[in-house]
Amino acid sequence: MKILITGSNGQLGTELQRLGSAHELFVLDHDELDICDATAVSQAIADFFPDAVVNAAAYTAVDRAESDCIAAFAVNRDGPTNLAKACELNGIPLIHVSTDYVFDGSGQGAYVESDPVAPLGVYGESKLAGELAVQQHCSRYIILRTSWVFSAHANNFVKTMLRLGIERETLGVVADQHGCPTSAAELARGIYAVLESDLNDSIWGVYHLCQPEPTTWFGFAEASFDEARKQDMNMKVSTLNAIATADYPTPAKRPTSSLMNCSKFSQTFDFTIKPWSASLQEVIKELKHAKL
Repeated sequence: MKILITGSNGQLGTELQRLGSAHELFVLDHDELDICDATAVSQAIADFFPDAVVNAAAYTAVDRAESDCIAAFAVNRDGPTNLAKACELNGIPLIHVSTDYVFDGSGQGAYVESDPVAPLGVYGESKLAGELAVQQHCSRYIILRTSWVFSAHANNFVKTMLRLGIERETLGVVADQHGCPTSAAELARGIYAVLESDLNDSIWGVYHLCQPEPTTWFGFAEASFDEARKQDMNMKVSTLNAIATADYPTPAKRPTSSLMNCSKFSQTFDFTIKPWSASLQEVIKELKHAKL
């Protein structure tokens, strides 16, 4: 299968390349394709004419988005709009990645795909706008909402925690926000499960895809330090304090609980995702000798 991947230098784009040896990949980073440029998007799709497009490009700086609204919407709404229109024109399926931050976190239990959306900040609003644009302009699409993505690449929570854990003896981490960490590798594996399935008209729509084992940022940090010590990384941190969201104010408001039910995806594509604790072990093994 010929697959065009945007945002190839990010966490997901990197893992899509690592796991995509069975396919013919056309990988484009921002310097090679600005998805906000409609003409460039149309030309890239016409040049490569792939069997599918995976949009792994996104503006993910949640707090900076509050003061950088124009850029966030350009990448997260206008970019997907351009991709959706070009894919529709050429009869090409589009896989688009979204976020748990389209929810406000006030729901009870894990969100299903049909639950009402109500983003709390600019990042979530811009990602929701991207979802709506894809649904409006493309008839053959898969939107994958995921959460708390981590890997050995780019910037993410695990890498930040390990770096701070090497530098500091005491850390405070928010313990009242609940979600499901998801490794970029498992997300990429899920995307390939979609692409390698029977792409019939019954599958198109919105899905949730994250790893099981709900936790908090505090629990995720604690697990990261425990695994780092098991792998003999020199962690200076000895005290990890659980703090409340109110004690750590940020420009963007986060959902209190963004747990998502992923049964629709697993049943549709006969896909079993492994626990994030297993992925964390793999990521830290890769980071052990890397520059954080």
